[in-house]
Amino acid sequence: MIHSSQLLRRALLADAVFSGVSAIAMVLDAGALASLLGLPEALLRETGLFLIAYTALVGWLGARTSLPKGPVILVVAGNAAWTLASIALLLSGAVSPNLFGTIVILAQAIATGVFAELQYVGLRRSGEAVAA
Repeated sequence: MIHSSQLLRRALLADAVFSGVSAIAMVLDAGALASLLGLPEALLRETGLFLIAYTALVGWLGARTSLPKGPVILVVAGNAAWTLASIALLLSGAVSPNLFGTIVILAQAIATGVFAELQYVGLRRSGEAVAA
């Protein structure tokens, strides 16, 4: 267990809000988003469903002053991987988003990368192990 820094808690909570809003939009209106972005509806809906669970985890972590280090490292690594995977998705040709869809994918990749960096710095600023 670590004593989380204020930066870490805020970065986790901001990530939870961003992910939660995205999850709601993707789950409730995947069809409209698919048309708007030129992306497969199933991809958007399934991503939204994943983000519901992710939001719950990250929100729970961000609400705690004392938390397990392992899940935080997993969140940081996951955000970094998500950033790289988003760019790889665009380069792979597996999807053919329109210009707006490409911009949205790049914007969320950048935002996710920023969350990863802030969470990493916040983790480094966090206090050493505390008694469980």
